[in-house]
Amino acid sequence: QVQLEESGGGLVQAGGSLRLSCAASGGTVSDYSMAWFRQAPGKEPERVSRLSPSGGATYSTNFVRGRVTASRDNDKNTLYLQMSDLQPEDTALYYCSSDSLGISGRGTQVTVTP
Repeated sequence: QVQLEESGGGLVQAGGSLRLSCAASGGTVSDYSMAWFRQAPGKEPERVSRLSPSGGATYSTNFVRGRVTASRDNDKNTLYLQMSDLQPEDTALYYCSSDSLGISGRGTQVTVTP
């Protein structure tokens, strides 16, 4: 069974940058659309980005405002989320997911301080 594991989160000051990774194991995800979500404390999950199998990305959260770039390396079976100019409102648990496979990772915590 395919499993997803995120990494790269951490504590960063406002204005800083982080690059998140989502590594798939136990099978390939290269044929599937994938997505990045985030969930802030006390809030519903919101989708940050959706990636087509070929790597085309769409961004669907208003909070992103062009500060995020999603990508994938199908040879490495890995997704990436490059985030810049982070703000305290970006604090959340970020995780990757596949609707087709019905799986999500446990997430990586991003905390942004003022």
